[in-house]
This record gives sequence, structure tokens and C-alpha cells, in this order.
Amino acid sequence: MLFSGALRVSDCAAHFTFAAMRIARKFLISGEVQGVGYRFFAQRAAARHQVLGYVRNLENGDVEALAEGTLDSVEAFRHDLATGPAFARVEKVEELNVEPTGSYSSFRIER
Repeated sequence: MLFSGALRVSDCAAHFTFAAMRIARKFLISGEVQGVGYRFFAQRAAARHQVLGYVRNLENGDVEALAEGTLDSVEAFRHDLATGPAFARVEKVEELNVEPTGSYSSFRIER
């Protein structure tokens, strides 16, 4: 007999599996990536791949993006970041694994 509010083992396993599937990565993109619509491109790519986080220009001319989502979604997003929009020239994409926070509800352009 289950008491009201009790969790079944299957409920816990489903929650653990969902949480374990979420990853987060920070990307540092260098090259000709500012003034070419790169952040708007990244925002559209994030929507297409259903990742959450942000993208912003850095003072040194690079672009930084943070993406949280499933492994497949974040990998597909990374592929788009490496391609970039038509007028960009991406030279390098550095990738850092970070802990997902779950604090993002969208993918936004930060200024």
C-alpha cells in the first residue's frame, strides 16, 4: 500500500535518469565572430536544438556561449557554433564541461 505523497522506486529512477541526461558546456568561439550576427545565429541554433543558456560578446573579440541540455542537443549546438553564420569566420571553438545548474528557462543574448 502506498501512502499519499509516497514515491515509487520507478519515480525516483525516472527523475535520476532525466537529471543524469542533462549536461552543460561553456564555449569560447574565436575568429571573426563579432559584428556578423553571430549571437543571433547562436540564439536561433539554440532554439532549433532546444538548449538553454546564453551567448555574449567578450571584450577580446571572442564570443562566449553557455548551453544546457541533452548530450545530443548540446553536441548539435556545438556543431552549429563551429560553422557560424555566413559572414563569420570561426577559427576555434574551445569547450569546457561545467555543471548544469538548471537555472535557465530560455537561451538569451547577453550584452
